[in-house]
Amino acid sequence: MTAAITSTELRDRLASQKPPWILDVRTPAEFETAHIDGSYNVPLDVLNDHGSQVAEHLDQSQDIVLVCRSGQRAGQAAELLQSAGVFGGTVLENGIADWEGRGFDVNRGVQRWELERQVRLVAGSIVLSSVLGSVAFPRLKWLAAAIGGGLTYAAISNTCAMGTALSKLPYNRGATSDAQTVLSRLAAPSSGGR
Repeated sequence: MTAAITSTELRDRLASQKPPWILDVRTPAEFETAHIDGSYNVPLDVLNDHGSQVAEHLDQSQDIVLVCRSGQRAGQAAELLQSAGVFGGTVLENGIADWEGRGFDVNRGVQRWELERQVRLVAGSIVLSSVLGSVAFPRLKWLAAAIGGGLTYAAISNTCAMGTALSKLPYNRGATSDAQTVLSRLAAPSSGGR
């Protein structure tokens, strides 16, 4: 099980003599919308594909805190880092949503809908359209059932195929965060994150 840290504990640790590295594993667009000052954007897909390279660039003498929207993706990132040989990473409990909810400072940029909200909109729209359309075309009800099944699987497996697909859309990409960009930012820690 991955260790967790509360928003209040993280705020206090950031003010200490040896603050932790904060790795924000959300998409670049989510990161641009709001992030904790000094955090590094290491999207989960980059970490998944290049975990060992990312691990080589981390100073393991410092604590590492993983951040996402709610803590789910950060937990997945902790597992990926552990498989790459980085142990001791902690997850921000309830993610940046809790951090913001407590009124702690974030750097704000371009405002976009969060990925989770986009998934709810798309899934809900498909289900509603399918149910309404099934009056004229009865087989459309199976599309609603497929979306329901997909959402159930997403909850059980702690993954989201629709979220992954939506994150690839141009308006969700934000700044470039390919592996080389991420690694160069991690190699220059004096830059203060990003």
